[in-house]
Amino acid sequence: MLHTNWKYPFSGSTNDAVDLSSYDAFNEGAPFKTFERLRNEESISWCEEADGRGFWSVTKHKDIQTLNKDFSLLTSSKGIRIEDQTEEEYEARKTFQETDPPEHTKTRLIMHKAFGHMQIAKYEDEIRDITVELIEKSLKLGEFDAVKQIASQLPMRMLGKILGVPKEDYEWLVQKGDALISNTDPDYTDFVLDKVDTEEYRMLPFRSPAAMELFDYANKLIERERNGEQVGVINLILQPDNNGKVISEGEFRNFFCLAIAAGNDTTRYSITACIHALANQPSLLQELKDNIGNKDFFISATDELIRWASPTTHFRRTATSDFEYKGKKVKKGDKLVLWFLSANRDESIFEEPYKINLSRKPNRFLSFGQGGPHVCLGMFLAKLEVRVILEEIAKRVSKVEQTGPHNYLRSNFILGIKSLPIKFTA
Repeated sequence: MLHTNWKYPFSGSTNDAVDLSSYDAFNEGAPFKTFERLRNEESISWCEEADGRGFWSVTKHKDIQTLNKDFSLLTSSKGIRIEDQTEEEYEARKTFQETDPPEHTKTRLIMHKAFGHMQIAKYEDEIRDITVELIEKSLKLGEFDAVKQIASQLPMRMLGKILGVPKEDYEWLVQKGDALISNTDPDYTDFVLDKVDTEEYRMLPFRSPAAMELFDYANKLIERERNGEQVGVINLILQPDNNGKVISEGEFRNFFCLAIAAGNDTTRYSITACIHALANQPSLLQELKDNIGNKDFFISATDELIRWASPTTHFRRTATSDFEYKGKKVKKGDKLVLWFLSANRDESIFEEPYKINLSRKPNRFLSFGQGGPHVCLGMFLAKLEVRVILEEIAKRVSKVEQTGPHNYLRSNFILGIKSLPIKFTA
């Protein structure tokens, strides 16, 4: 769906009663008026669900931080998106995102060897080389789609290198990742979750047949590694931890699906949101130019623009027992949806939350699920990629223009512009 008011960044619907359970809720951008109303009315609010049993929406920053920490009361093991699954489906489809400590922590420590800050920092020069190449190509194109030419290219090329996959497979992996995480958008899959019967695939991650192809691909990576080949960081992931725990083949396959989907898409939409903001608020580009060489400023600018983008709108938790929170009686089995997107616009935390302040400090944004045990594993890679993009645009581009309407992903889980016509001036 085309955004009709495309000159105004991330304006969203003016309706303050959008059905947040609908996959169409974000078709015009984020429904900020709805979240603002919920924050002002109650700490947590009961929301009806057209094809489900309803859920509690948690929209305030402080409440999300409080509840997100209590994994004994609010489990991730029953699913992280609003839609329900059977117990059998949970077990078959779960990644380490759908586990709680201590199991989650043990698996996370294994993955951290490949995606920790020190390991990711080694890739900065390669990220910069790719970024410069993409920008220079874009400058020669005139008008181009920023998603296709830049935002989708950098994350997948770097993730592909980290995971040790051949360059010729990058585009295919992007397509399969889109089919998984964007399984509610007909532009990315023929198996749209609420439009066709996907019962046949209910035991697969994201209820998508693309998972089978990615499972096969992951098996081949494991086979290459076991045959003595150095395959990216796969050797780090397959090594036993200090307690001798080794990730199983099934866990690795599900992790690989998650990495290809979430590791590419969320960073893509953050980069797109950055370019969109620069195009619609020219003073931001000038501010970046005025601070070229100031790394601390670009770190701050990166955090602020990721707050602004908030590509992962929510994560869902499930109550493990009855409890009362600020006067609301939550029953065992109830779904609680933590709206990180809403927390990132909470007026009680952020001064002028609908304004981009590239020097915002402190910046307690929650785009990566900070404050809980499930903080994004790819956080360091995403922040590095966004920072380098901003630095190189500031150096090489004098003007960023949006030349036509953009359109949004059909999803209430991921907020993202999927097409953005742009022109760079050198």
